[in-house]
Amino acid sequence: MQVSGMSASSVALRASSLKGKVTLITGASSGIGAGTAVLFAKLGAVLALNGRDVENLTKVAKECTECGGGTQHLLVPGDLTDEDTVKKTVEEVIARFGRLDVLVNNAGILAMGGIETSDLATYDRVMNINVRSVYQLTQLCVPHLIKTKGCIVNVSSVAGCRSYPDNLAYCVSKCALDQFTRCVALELAPKQVRVNSVCPGVIVTDIFKKAGMDEKENAMLFEKSKQTHALGRPGEVDEVAHGIAFLASDAASFITGVNLPIDGGRHAMSPREI
Repeated sequence: MQVSGMSASSVALRASSLKGKVTLITGASSGIGAGTAVLFAKLGAVLALNGRDVENLTKVAKECTECGGGTQHLLVPGDLTDEDTVKKTVEEVIARFGRLDVLVNNAGILAMGGIETSDLATYDRVMNINVRSVYQLTQLCVPHLIKTKGCIVNVSSVAGCRSYPDNLAYCVSKCALDQFTRCVALELAPKQVRVNSVCPGVIVTDIFKKAGMDEKENAMLFEKSKQTHALGRPGEVDEVAHGIAFLASDAASFITGVNLPIDGGRHAMSPREI
């Protein structure tokens, strides 16, 4: 059967078009970044992996090599709030592979606190990694992405389009990232570089523990997600990774400037339903 003149084989080819694509993934040492790295490796992408936890990053790279046909991937560890590290990261990717096809801006942190309980140091820390580092890294990658007519996928959050108490700096940072995505998409569209973001809801990762939640609080959050997400559960890393892969693939060739919710319907719920 053919749809709009496309055979089943050509449709499958568009969905698996990440094979051989040089992809830089930040925050790849855990959570969504690690899951995305493994999926991209399975789809045949050539990876440059950034993360602050070198031990975990090495384990992720090993898994990527094992499931990706033996491809040796590049590790570019480091803290992206450091401008020199960002510059070095891009330089190493281009020196190794000679090009860049896909940028996945995943590195980010969550911090608890509101206007009465947080401080400027927390605000600066969140904005520096969640927004400023993305801005700089994207700036440096854009010339290379223009050459390949590549694409960018930013990892945002449902917190970018919905407001929550006690997550002020995080919500502000993700709202900024959504606007950044749309603005850069419009700037780069004439040069055939697509820019989109995914906006996950609560996903089963360790981000909440890193933000200060203990085991009991973390378990309560996941349990509450059965009510706060329309599909009745928190999401899994793999579900977000597949959304990122879709937006990065040729299957999304006519999609740009989109903030794609991957949140089990949470963005569509009203307070009465929550």
